[in-house]
Amino acid sequence: MLHLLRYPLICLLLWQSVPAMAQTYLNMEEHDAKPYYFGITLAANQSYFKMYHSTAFLADDSIMVAEPLKTMGFNLGLLANARLNSRFDLRFNPQLIFASKNLYYRETYPKPQDTDKKIESILLSFPLQIKFKSDRIGNMRVYTIAGLKFDYDLASNARARRAEDLVKISKTDYGYEVGAGFEFYFPSFIFSPEIKISNGLGNVHVKDKHLRYSNVIDQMHSRMIVFSIHLEG
Repeated sequence: MLHLLRYPLICLLLWQSVPAMAQTYLNMEEHDAKPYYFGITLAANQSYFKMYHSTAFLADDSIMVAEPLKTMGFNLGLLANARLNSRFDLRFNPQLIFASKNLYYRETYPKPQDTDKKIESILLSFPLQIKFKSDRIGNMRVYTIAGLKFDYDLASNARARRAEDLVKISKTDYGYEVGAGFEFYFPSFIFSPEIKISNGLGNVHVKDKHLRYSNVIDQMHSRMIVFSIHLEG
């Protein structure tokens, strides 16, 4: 008897679930038709340099190790999004980035010691991105981004007076960004967590053969992994 009753019970449960699924409410349904909208960005970053040693490093017997360190920072930004069509948006996401890309040295002269050189940056970053969106699944969708950026370092020491312990960094950099995220639709705003890779293409190291810690470096390129929260309206 129980075996025979199993099928009617399943049918009854399915029949009751259909209206529940049909009554799922779509938040901000009109938002997808907006030609443009704005938001704010809060983010955490992990930044470092990709380093290439100079020929002087091989000849130097006082500095045995020179390598980058990964450090944490944070971003604050604005967001402007323009709808191109149902699949693609153009996004401008200027940000103020607080980052620290430190360097580690192991020295043997004048005495054996480990040294960390702190290179702090306050970046004005101007990324322009293309955003590719999936279909909306209820109150959620997935997207990917790709684009170019230009950075200006407000804390650059490129013009600082010569000092033996300096590693000079250029004021400007350019690069590319790729990432992915989710959009969760709430009644009055969109919550969008996102992760992206932001890599510089330019050499930000300002060479100066007279600077001890700089002389062993040929090129440095910025690298950053960013986890962002966008709040969009």
